[in-house]
Order: sequence, then C-alpha cells, then structure tokens
Amino acid sequence: MAAPRGHVPGSSGHDGDGRVFRLERDAHALAETLPDLLIEADRIAQTVAHGIHGRRRAGPGETFWQFRTYESMDSAQLIDWRRSASSDHLYVREREWEAAHTLWLWPDLSPSMRFRSHLANVTKHDRALVLTLAAAELLVRGGERVGLLGLTLPTTSRRASTRLAEAIATHATAPQLASGKPSPARISRFSGVILFSDFLDPIDEVRASIETLAAGGATGHLVQVLDPAEETLPYEGRTEFLASEGGESWIADRAESLRARYQARLQAHREALQDIAVRLGWSFLVHHTDRPPTEPLLTLVMRLEGRVHGYRWQGATDAGGAP
Repeated sequence: MAAPRGHVPGSSGHDGDGRVFRLERDAHALAETLPDLLIEADRIAQTVAHGIHGRRRAGPGETFWQFRTYESMDSAQLIDWRRSASSDHLYVREREWEAAHTLWLWPDLSPSMRFRSHLANVTKHDRALVLTLAAAELLVRGGERVGLLGLTLPTTSRRASTRLAEAIATHATAPQLASGKPSPARISRFSGVILFSDFLDPIDEVRASIETLAAGGATGHLVQVLDPAEETLPYEGRTEFLASEGGESWIADRAESLRARYQARLQAHREALQDIAVRLGWSFLVHHTDRPPTEPLLTLVMRLEGRVHGYRWQGATDAGGAP
C-alpha cells in the first residue's frame, strides 16, 4: 500500500530551500500552531469528559467509592455492618480502583500526515496532534500516567498535555515523530500504547513496528487517521499526484478509472492492520478528518473504562470512530 502514502494529491515536494533551513522553518511553524492546538485539545477533552467519570471502578485502593447491595458471591468480610444496620439489606463498601497505569502516546508527524484535501478542514498532522494532546488530558484526569513514546518520561501532572506539546515542538523533526514509525521501545505488559497515524507504510514495516511494541505484552490502540479523499479518491479527469516525501509526481489521464483498484488495495491494507490488532489483542479504529475529533476520543475513553470489551481490548474495529 505504498502508493497512497507516497503519491497523494495536493502534497508539496521539495521547495528549493536547504534541508536544515526547511526543517527549522517547519519546527517554528509547529511551535506557533501548538497554542491553538492545545486550546482545541482542551476543548475536546472537556466535551468528552462531560458525563464520563474517567477510569473509576471498584478495585484495590484506600478511597471510598460507593455502597452496593451484598451478593451471594461476596465474602462476608466485605460487609459494612454499620451501613447494613440502618437497613433491611446487607451492604458492601467498595473502594475506588487506584492502580494507575502508564499509557504511551505517539502521533505520526511524518510528511504524509500534512496532507489535506478539499473535503476536510484540517490536516492529518494537526488532527493526530490534537487527539494526542486531548487523550493526554483525559487520561491524566482519570489518574493515569502518560508519556510521549520515545521522548518523555511518564507523568501524572495536570499540565501533561502542555509538557507533551513542548516536547513535540522541541523534537518535531526527530525520528521518533517524523519518521512515520514509532520508537522501537519495549513496553511492559502493565502499560499501554496509543498510536495515531495513517498507517499507510508497507504492511510488513507497520507489522514489525507494532510487534516490537507489543513484545512485552502491552495492550494498545491503533487509530488510523485518514483524509476522506484518501478513502474515496474523489478525483476526475487528468490529475497530477505529488509525492509527500520527495519530488516525484505522476499524472493519471482518468483518475476515476483508478478508483475501484485503489479502494480495493486500501481495504486489503486495512484488513491486514485489523488482523495484526486482533492477533495481538489490540484495538483498531478508523477516523476521518472531516469527522469530529470527539468521536475517536470517546471510543478510546470507553474502551479504557472497560465499557466495550472489558479492560483488555479485544482488537475490535470501528469505522468512523463509533463504539
């Protein structure tokens, strides 16, 4: 599936500047954009968090959560006799689950992610960044530790999204973010990883990267971020396709004649991604940049809460981000 990544409509090639100056300019542009993206991420996090109680659930901990009616499977030692004495029923005192987990976040900031068609208002690059920062905000509110894969240490600070944004601005052109492949870190089985990318590299390369991260038994999410034009190839007539990571170009006399074959290859590539996720016990969902960013974020939160498939994700797939 190299063609859609390497030849996307509207992408820019070399601009004639020296590589160092071009990368410096891109880094400054990203730094200038990040305050706006942080504001948007916070707004999205606020929207998703409304009516959702983070990761709260019963489990080991010291903080009181709730009383519930005694059930036959419960140990008698769990009964709260003081609460039960004021009622005709027996009650169990539950404590809130407090075992914080570490979740590593990774946005793909490679050149192909800067693509935006006439069907969307944002680039894949900016959407992946916003989703990363909003996810960090929500996870920290839920008591989890978050870190930027390959770049930062995990933190529970309420300024986690700002710290991640600062790290991204500082290392925007570093291989950990700009290569299109997540850092080959070994993630422990008690941690999780959430990857935001178009995942349009050759499937063997994608598989190798994901298997490296999953080697320690970590759970994870794959969030495929695509422009709607990459899904439908809506172009007609003579169309020039420009490479996103080089100066190559290719002209199709009748772009519409390619649509069926292109969509078949894209579907085959996506099914291969889903197979990887299912085999590893990871989750996979697709998000299009013309859709609200709250959709994939809400799905992630619900899965992390165990509302969909229990605490360990079972490799489900959602087109468009619906749970």
